[in-house]
Amino acid sequence: MAVSSQPVPRVIGVDVSRPDPHSYFDDEQPRARHLELELDLDFDARRVVGRVTLVLEAAVPAIDPDGALPVLDLDTDGLEIEAVLGDGGERLGAVLDDADPVLGRRLRVDLAAGTSRVTIEYRAAADAIGLQWLSPEQTSGGVQPFVFSQFQAIHARSVVPLQDSPGARVTFEAALTVPESLVAVMGAGAGVAEPGPRAGTRTFRFEMPQAIPPYLISFAAGDLVSRELSERSRIWAEPSVVEAAAYEFAEVEAMMATAEGMFGAYDWDRYDLLVLPPSFPYGGMENPRLTFLTPTVIAGDRSLTDVIAHELAHSWTGNLITNANADHFWLNEGATTWAERRIVEALHGEEAVTLAWAIGEQGLADAFERFGVDSPFTRLRTDLGGGDPDAVYSIVPYEKGARFLVLLERAVGRERFDAFLRRYIERYRFSSITTEEFVAFLDQELPGVGGEVGAQEWLYEPGLPENAPRFESGRLEELIALGGGFGDGVRPSAEEVEGWSASELLVYLQRVPRPLAAEDCRWLDERFELMGRGNYELLVEWLTIAAASDYEPAFARIREVLVEVGRMKYVRPLFLAMGEHARTRELAREVYAAAAPGYHELSRRAARDVMAGYSAG
Repeated sequence: MAVSSQPVPRVIGVDVSRPDPHSYFDDEQPRARHLELELDLDFDARRVVGRVTLVLEAAVPAIDPDGALPVLDLDTDGLEIEAVLGDGGERLGAVLDDADPVLGRRLRVDLAAGTSRVTIEYRAAADAIGLQWLSPEQTSGGVQPFVFSQFQAIHARSVVPLQDSPGARVTFEAALTVPESLVAVMGAGAGVAEPGPRAGTRTFRFEMPQAIPPYLISFAAGDLVSRELSERSRIWAEPSVVEAAAYEFAEVEAMMATAEGMFGAYDWDRYDLLVLPPSFPYGGMENPRLTFLTPTVIAGDRSLTDVIAHELAHSWTGNLITNANADHFWLNEGATTWAERRIVEALHGEEAVTLAWAIGEQGLADAFERFGVDSPFTRLRTDLGGGDPDAVYSIVPYEKGARFLVLLERAVGRERFDAFLRRYIERYRFSSITTEEFVAFLDQELPGVGGEVGAQEWLYEPGLPENAPRFESGRLEELIALGGGFGDGVRPSAEEVEGWSASELLVYLQRVPRPLAAEDCRWLDERFELMGRGNYELLVEWLTIAAASDYEPAFARIREVLVEVGRMKYVRPLFLAMGEHARTRELAREVYAAAAPGYHELSRRAARDVMAGYSAG
């Protein structure tokens, strides 16, 4: 390693309160505004050989007369730093601190007077958490390997040394070198391919002109092809998946037009989508210009395209305006869930969005049960104290945050609230803010409304306040009653369930009590043909009922789903449900042993955490 491990002299801009407890980023130090990134993707070693140049906002001024050194603190995690260079290629002094279990290792660079560019040559670790490398057997096509990035919340530092905080937004240009049989894509302007630096490789070059938080830097490489969805949208996927994906997401342009009518012009030029292999741990990731998607949303009937509405909405309420750090995550996901539901309502009607709120309500109740309703992790404005954001990731900031915005909307009326939202987006576009900044803007634009709805309780207290908005309809009440009455022998007839939408069936299944007797599980499966469902929301809800009921006929399907799919939304509840009985606990351990090699590390952690809580009996 070419960097020092010794202390450095007194420095400028250190030992102050950092703006982000999950980053060594110090906003009193020089700030990188642009990255020049070169990544050579070594599939054999499953490592990235990297070179990044951080272009500073301004050249470093002359050294302070008292001799203090200006420095630049960067985030790294598992990186091997080989060289740190200044503008002219001269080596700069650098210290790599001991590792913190959450933050990784701080790289402190000594800056000479006049420095405007810092170049770092490095290698990423083979187990970098920000990447998942897949063998051909783990892909849909089974022929070529695959790699994809996943940098949220604080994992960009495992692939690139940089100021890894949402408040340190950057533009970038990037060159990705891959085997010539593969295609590289990136959340940036369209890639241009050229011969690579070695035989058998090619390099794809990208530019990202809009400033984004580091966690939104994204790329993938594999056997990829594309289909056009509209003049400003295309879908990327493996050849065996792309046609089904193009059908599933054909209505994306209508969603974009609807969103623009509500939230203003789309500021990111294009909206492309990438369907990843099933090990992707999330439903979707809102990377600007290239939303990442799990293949589990391809149901064949467009019944799960609300995921697209959510990721698209991030283009305004998440990417355009971002939470300043993980303690303010609700500003990102709560606002986006609210915006998603507005899009769904506009496209599919009031009944559809009422069902969506009901489905989210059940998820919120499950999260409260997981943490405890009085847990600080059920607050919107959290204080993680630098703790691991992944460890407390949940639906709370999504659903509780969205309900808080609905409360504000109902307090002032939709027309007035929509005008407020437009001003909010215009005021903070391309910036990263705190809850306190949001509250100040709310008080300025809608005086007294925060106090009227109890904003302080909503934001800073755990649980769900008593004035939480309700979402009601006759149809919803009927479904809730039918599901809740299952334990008392209430059974809907074949005529009653004919024509039920996927959302209606999901609301019903969520309210069915568990555990059930084997004959009741059999009745459910036969009535609704659940075991063979291609809609994973329905399939996994059914399998959690079956697992919690120790229903052996479902064991093979549980195993199949968990081995094939690594989405955390499904992994956690299925492993949790299997903890209820001795046989299913044993099944869980067997399935995990088989499935874990194909899971993303985030999904492995989720499963391990659940199984660690299994009782000995």
